[in-house]
Parts: sequence; C-alpha cells; structure tokens
Amino acid sequence: MSIKQMISGMLLAAAIAACNKAPAPTIAENTKTPSDGGEKVIIDLAKKYQTIESFAASDCWFAQYIGSKWTESEREGIAKLLFSKQVNNGQPEGIGLSGWRFNLGGGTAQQGAASDITDVSRRAESFIDPASGTIDWSRQAGQQYFLEKAKGYGCEQFVMFSNTPPVNYTRNGKGYSQMGAYANLKDDHYDDFAQYMASAIEYFKNKGINFDYVSPVNEPQYNWNEAGQEGSGWQNSEIKKLTVELDKAIENKGLSTKILLAEAAAWNHVYETDGDAGRKNVISSLFTQSSPNYIGNLKNVAPVIAGHSYWTDGTWQSLVSTRTKVNQSAKEAGLKVYQTEWSMLGDGYDASEFPGFGNASYMDIALYISKVIHADLAYANASSWSYWTALATERWNHKNRFLLIKVTPAGGDYGDITQSGTHAATKTLWVLGNYSLFIRPGYNRVDLQIDGASKELFGSAFISPDSKKLVAVYTNLSSRQFDAKALIGGAEIASIKAYTTNTSQDMAERTISEVTSSIPVNPNSVVTVVYNLK
Repeated sequence: MSIKQMISGMLLAAAIAACNKAPAPTIAENTKTPSDGGEKVIIDLAKKYQTIESFAASDCWFAQYIGSKWTESEREGIAKLLFSKQVNNGQPEGIGLSGWRFNLGGGTAQQGAASDITDVSRRAESFIDPASGTIDWSRQAGQQYFLEKAKGYGCEQFVMFSNTPPVNYTRNGKGYSQMGAYANLKDDHYDDFAQYMASAIEYFKNKGINFDYVSPVNEPQYNWNEAGQEGSGWQNSEIKKLTVELDKAIENKGLSTKILLAEAAAWNHVYETDGDAGRKNVISSLFTQSSPNYIGNLKNVAPVIAGHSYWTDGTWQSLVSTRTKVNQSAKEAGLKVYQTEWSMLGDGYDASEFPGFGNASYMDIALYISKVIHADLAYANASSWSYWTALATERWNHKNRFLLIKVTPAGGDYGDITQSGTHAATKTLWVLGNYSLFIRPGYNRVDLQIDGASKELFGSAFISPDSKKLVAVYTNLSSRQFDAKALIGGAEIASIKAYTTNTSQDMAERTISEVTSSIPVNPNSVVTVVYNLK
C-alpha cells in the first residue's frame, strides 16, 4: 500500500520490462476482436499451470472505523458482499473472497494529530499502546470484526501484514519514515518487532483464526517520508535481519504461519536493480544461496515472491512483458508468485486502451481490473491475487478506482467516517467476483486458447481438484459480441451456467440450455462460464 492512492497529480509511471515468452495463450496485440458467429475456444485440461490459493482484499483503512462504529446491519451487509458464496434466485449475494489481509497497525490512531497523518481514516491502531508500551488485544476491534466475519463465511486464507513497525520501536517515533531508503526501526528493536508479530499471530490462533502468512514489510522500495499514511523503506539486508528474528519468534511459539516476502512496490523491482540494488532485485537478493541476504534456508519462510501490480499496468504490452519476466525469475528460483496489492493507481494508461479517468465510467474502471487480473494469472502465473482497499469513501472524483465497496458516512463522502452511513457495491466488486466466487482454492489454471484473441478479448480457464467443474472467465473490451464455443479436450460437458457483469448486470446468472450452444460475451462485459463436466 503506498502513499499514492488518494492524492491526484503525484503519480509516476514505472519502467516497462522487455517482452518475453509467457506461459499463457499467445495474443497478438493488434489482432482485431473476432466477429460474432461461434468463435472457437479450445481448452486443454492436460496442460496445467499454477494452483490457485486465494483471491483476496485488505482491510485498510476503513474497516477499523466501520467495523467498530457503524450499525450492525451496515457491517453485516458489507461482510456479506465480500465473503458470501451464496447465489439466490440467480443473483450472487457476494464475491466469496477466499483470502483476507489484516493490517497490523503501527499505532498512529492512538497518537492522533501527533502522528502527523492529517487524514484520520489513514491512521491505524496498534495493539501496543504508544505511551505505555503495554499490549491491549481489544484494540483494532473494527478490523477484528471483519476478520471474524471472514472466518464465519468460510474464507480460507488469512495474511497479517505490517506497513510500519509499532511507533514505540521506530527511530522517529512516527508511523511514517524519515530514514529515506532505510528502515524506520531502531537497531535494538528488531527482535521486539518480531516477537510482537508472533504474539499477535498467537493471539488470533487462540481465538480460532490461523494466519497462513505474515508479511513483515510493505513496498520497501519507497521511502515513505511523507506523512500520508503508515510506511517505511527497507534495505534487502534489513529485511533479512528482521526475517531471521521473525523466523526464530515463530519457531519458539510453535506456530505454523509462514513469512511472506517482500511485497515489492512494483513487479519490476523483484528482478531489476536499476540504481537501487540494495532494495531491488528482490528474488536474487533474498532467494539466491550465494547472496549475503539469503533467507531461503529459513524454516518458516514461504517459497513465494510477493509483489504489487502498480506502475506496470499502463499498456497491454507492459502487462504481458513485465509479468512474463516475473514468472521466469520466480520459476528459476523455485518460487510461487503472489500478487498482493493492486488498485487503479497509475497515471500512465494508454489512451487507446483506457479513456482516461475523467471520461471513464465505473464499468470502464471495473473492466480494467479484469485485464490486470488476467495478466497476473496468465503471464505472472500468480497463485494468489489481492485487491487493495476493500472499503473506501469515494472522494476527489476517483470513482471506483480504489475500492470494491463504496462507504458513505452520515455526513457524506468527506464526513466523519465514524458516523454510520450507507454502503454500495460497485462494478469493481462484481468484476473481481467473476473470478473470486468461482475459482476456488485448489483449482488449477489450464490452457485456454481463443481463436483471434487480443488485448480486447481474452480469457483463462481453471479446473477443480476433482475435475468435475471447469471455470472460464472471458473478457470482451471490444464493440462487438463474442460468441464463445468451448471445445474441451478429454471431457464432456453436462451443464453450463454463465454469470455476466456489464453496465446493467452484476454477475447475473443464466443457465445455458444446450451444452453445444455458443455463449454470448457481449461488448464491455466479463462473463464467467461454469462448465459442469461428466
């Protein structure tokens, strides 16, 4: 999560990686979308790629305030949209997130105005009291509410992440950094920070919530020297130092949680050095045995590289080329890929692919999320995909760029977030749901080829562990209808249901009466097709 999100005019485009061959369908950038008429889709169940582990979102920043201050009907309505897997009379109740990211806050909320973070909604509580240093597990009550709701709805994977060490341990006593490229953590508090994270994991374990992963650093390539939200830069060497202590703390408490590294601010940072070798080239630095920063031998470190999809999403070419390089680098190091944070932050979007934020509709923005998800799954080979802020107010004409669910306090978008108001699902939520509700943990991505695929027409397919259910997600960004007719090698279709999100529909269900029928994918829509196999 970066300081990026709500401040217009501060956004910079990132460097674009060179194009490489990818483990996904070959798509010609300039190929025209096929005309209607039963275009061929070939799905090869024998060609399997990554196993999907979760689709997720984070509780930053508004969940704390809404979960502790808003009415139960509003809170429950939001939880249902995020986590419910029920479909009633052809309409899903929610998007069935299989992952949830819990922010272990730094304590800026307890500091109040002294935190220097002027936007109250960006301040985060800590279980550690900044003044006394005592631990109070009743803190972060709003976040705990949604964590428990996620568990109750059957969410399968939980990640605890930290943007900053607790302010008690930072060099400047703040949740933002004045250390530039270096960690805002006192040298004698690495072990304390690690013990605190392990204690928090243990607390939740005793409550029946097991965290699969703990992510101790966030976007270490940024300096975080502006008081916009919590954050700290980190050198790779400092990440190693903290990881060693965290590994010991987890081991001493007998926890099963694994350490997730290193939440790179952009995908290119995981393999490029580009003038900041101490913080970039993360895969090589942390997971190569000859590196002085090697941590791959630690028992509790997950064999995963985690990164964010910001800044490399401006064009189809950059989406494909950068993520192809991520996949190649991760594969060489024996790592899985997790995309752990994205919202429509960047300002370098190609005018031929996106109309610009001023002209974009809510559906235009939602369709772009499908493009990014597809690229991360099909080219980076990501096993997990996470959106940034599940909840947010709609301010500064940002529409649905930074939220799945729009929350409006009683006083309006700029009102007091602690005053209970209303919530509304957005098209961004439903497009993510076209993936998250149907592609469940344990599904494998399988090969899908569309005759005439392009940057305007693409799709991916996933098979269930028992091989009885096949899910394909098709996105049509063109002005013409695409009629998908799937030829599935090695399987016979028993029945089909399709779920459409477009301007007028939100994952609307319909049954396809004939299994040999073509399935219409209308212009500017995302359609999930669930093939029940014999």
